Amino acid sequence: MTEITAAALATHPFLHGMSRDQLGVLAETAREVRFPARHRLFEDGGHATRCWLIRSGQVALDLHVPGEGPMVVETIGMGELLGWSWLFPPYQWAFGAVALTPVDAFEFDGAAVRAACAADHALGYELTGRLIRILAGRLQATRIRLLGRSGQAASVY
Repeated sequence: MTEITAAALATHPFLHGMSRDQLGVLAETAREVRFPARHRLFEDGGHATRCWLIRSGQVALDLHVPGEGPMVVETIGMGELLGWSWLFPPYQWAFGAVALTPVDAFEFDGAAVRAACAADHALGYELTGRLIRILAGRLQATRIRLLGRSGQAASVY
């Protein structure tokens, strides 16, 4: 297995601008992984234990719609983060994810990253801010997709 370095992580857009020390701590929790096309990484509602920084390939985020089955909410790819549910209790996936193409990624152990963030509040603050921006974007994408499917316009109060 290849050791992940701070320099390797620094090349990923999600981590751009983080300190070398913070990247070094994250590197200790990471490994390189590869998934074939059509591989399901996780299911909506399953136990969330990890996250990925996508280096190449595409992943569909889906949501189970009762009576209709899975609905693709968003497609993400190179340079993006996959998975945020590992950070917040109850550590359950809020979406499902399936590789649309072969995917290469850095995979992070969620418990190890949480422990590193608890030990270094500056690291925790930095990662939480980055994750919140991702979460807000995914929430907006889900809202737009659901409104489009229902044919309803957004109401203003």
